Amino acid sequence: MQKRILAIVPALNEAENIGAVVENLKQVSLRLDVLVIDDGSTDQTSEVARAYGAKVISLPVNLGIGGAVQTGFLYAVKNHYDVALQVDGDGQHRAEEIRKLIEPILLEKADVTIGSRFLEKTSYKSARSRRLGIYLLSKTIQSVVRKKYTDPTSGFRAYNQKALRVVSAHYSTDYPEPDSIVTLVKNRMRVIEVSVEMDARLSGSSSITPFKSGYYMFKVSLAIILNSMMSRIWPE
Repeated sequence: MQKRILAIVPALNEAENIGAVVENLKQVSLRLDVLVIDDGSTDQTSEVARAYGAKVISLPVNLGIGGAVQTGFLYAVKNHYDVALQVDGDGQHRAEEIRKLIEPILLEKADVTIGSRFLEKTSYKSARSRRLGIYLLSKTIQSVVRKKYTDPTSGFRAYNQKALRVVSAHYSTDYPEPDSIVTLVKNRMRVIEVSVEMDARLSGSSSITPFKSGYYMFKVSLAIILNSMMSRIWPE
């Protein structure tokens, strides 16, 4: 039986990008449903996503990236999807790379896959300060889970049903990607990285400004350390 796959696309004021994102996902030769989580947008994100054939959940207020993505996880669990993808709404994640993410899960070699820009050499370019921040987060995670992840901030991921039950129950509200690695590994999920190509966002700018970077690093590092001290949430 062919696996049912859901692409979860969190989006905040991405009307300029979301149509192209949905269209590209629809062209993937898989049984793939696209769910856009409109996180309280003030533009036409929901309308554009529907026009391109996506399912849409419109949140009445802005919950942040964590709340938006967790809404998608809950939807995937409730509707019994075999695999859920997390894909950004800004066009950075290439639809043609999805098979790389899904294959280890379909072959039961992993519970979660993370698309990494840095596991192998790729064409992706980023600022030195951002690379330094990612490196420091990687080292913090490695210190608590004893495993190395080269791109812990990547939001290009795939989850099987077992992992979905974990992240649908426990997922940080903002900047959740690094912290969720700790949660998943603690709950005995097999989390691996897969080398992927990514692009710069199609238009607009990232919500993480240089001013916010220091706060981001402090908050996420603290969350990782505190999370490592908590008990597992997955039942035996």
